[in-house]
Amino acid sequence: MKVVILCGGYGTRLREETEVRPKPMAEIGGRPILWHIMKTFAHYGYTEFVLCLGYKGDVIKNYFLNYESLNNDVTVELGTGNVEMYNNHEENGWRVTMVDTGLNAMTGARVKRIEKYIEEDRFLLTYGDGVTDLNIADLVKFHESQSQIGTVTGVSPPSHYGELNIDQGKVVSFREKPENSESFISGGYFVFSRDFFSYLSDDESCVMERGPLEKLALDGQLGVYAYQGFWQCMDTYRDYQYLNELWEKKNAEWKVW
Repeated sequence: MKVVILCGGYGTRLREETEVRPKPMAEIGGRPILWHIMKTFAHYGYTEFVLCLGYKGDVIKNYFLNYESLNNDVTVELGTGNVEMYNNHEENGWRVTMVDTGLNAMTGARVKRIEKYIEEDRFLLTYGDGVTDLNIADLVKFHESQSQIGTVTGVSPPSHYGELNIDQGKVVSFREKPENSESFISGGYFVFSRDFFSYLSDDESCVMERGPLEKLALDGQLGVYAYQGFWQCMDTYRDYQYLNELWEKKNAEWKVW
């Protein structure tokens, strides 16, 4: 299966980092969060990627076009232009297809516009701003057991805020940053069959999370893989700082490779 990663949004809530680069290129420990996401998939054997580019997509293209020189030791012979590289990275065999899916296209349109690059019966899909220690092999196995068009990973991240229990205008208890919640949100990390493309439109206003996924759910074709492990998105500058702090303290739970 190929891994489709949505990389085209403006990332307006992370403006401190996205003025000069797209959000998937915001760095954790000196590496783009996109790289961390791809390393997780590669750990489970998924090394063919399709990146849906949009805002500042040239930054992502240039990163991978220059990946060998940026991540290897290099000898350059001046005058001839001969270059000799000494392999110094572990990303051998990755195939990265980068597709310009439009500057203002919404998520559903972006996925529809990469349809021609998906020849297999199934594909994986996620966003370019969320890391997890999810076992991708278990997710795929669950999807295959459900016989549905799609599976979404439901996550229950800890709250950033304290929780007040109130009775008759008084606080009866206070719990700081509850670790677990009974409610789930979409954490991305989807598995779809190709039938999902029929739910999408090439129109740039097509938002995958609205009409298409809602219709898939109404048709009884969207399963959920409930996951209580580590998951964190980089939605705000606070998230950016938090993920870098975890990395610096060697407490990056998503580093499964």
